[in-house]
Amino acid sequence: MAQTLTRKQREIQDREQLILQTARDMLTERGYLGLSMDAIAEALEYSKGTIYNHFSCKEEILIALAVETMSKRSEMFVKAANRPGQSRERLAGVGVAAELFVRLYPEYFQVEQIIHSTSMWEKTSEKRRSALRGCETRCMGIVAGIIRDGISRRELELPEGASPEDLVFGLWSQTFGAYAIIATSDTLEHLGINDPFTAVRYNINRMLDGYGWRPFSTEFDYLGLFDQLLEEIFPEEQKLIRGSFAL
Repeated sequence: MAQTLTRKQREIQDREQLILQTARDMLTERGYLGLSMDAIAEALEYSKGTIYNHFSCKEEILIALAVETMSKRSEMFVKAANRPGQSRERLAGVGVAAELFVRLYPEYFQVEQIIHSTSMWEKTSEKRRSALRGCETRCMGIVAGIIRDGISRRELELPEGASPEDLVFGLWSQTFGAYAIIATSDTLEHLGINDPFTAVRYNINRMLDGYGWRPFSTEFDYLGLFDQLLEEIFPEEQKLIRGSFAL
């Protein structure tokens, strides 16, 4: 049974969320170098001491933002993974969730890029680092669970010496790297990459074909499955994304 918060505890929680939202907005507008404890205090008209009562430094704020980011993504992953179907179809649903997350919540993805490119761990508390590791573990566990389901159903047989986590890492690095390039490069069209998100889907399917995960993309229309999964699993997100992007 969830414990009821006191009024003071709710006020502290609400104030912390306000600090995090202000920091997220600053990151979007000013970038990492434009974020500071002084700037947050000024924007909220709080004393610096109030901000420091919640977070010891801006790196702590970034880690807290990253935890929010990964929690949001893991919610979407769970929703996709719970759809009945063949294991590779379920993985395709997680792929839809990953792409939707980047396209609908670019400010969240920006936070994740920053923490993976900035040396900040020694400045943050073990509590925050542990929370972040827990979020990463949950996301990886969802995908690894689908891979194990594929193995148990004989739809996938990993090469000798390879683990489900190895394949998860391959998928993670390929998608995260591609999305980071998409988010930061304005020259892709000039390089002949007119639809980078579709290219990511295509390349992931070829990678899974190489692992021997059936049914192969030559036997099943996974690119066509994208719209079906979008409508079935994420109808509300579909309405949002249809208004801004051509899928």
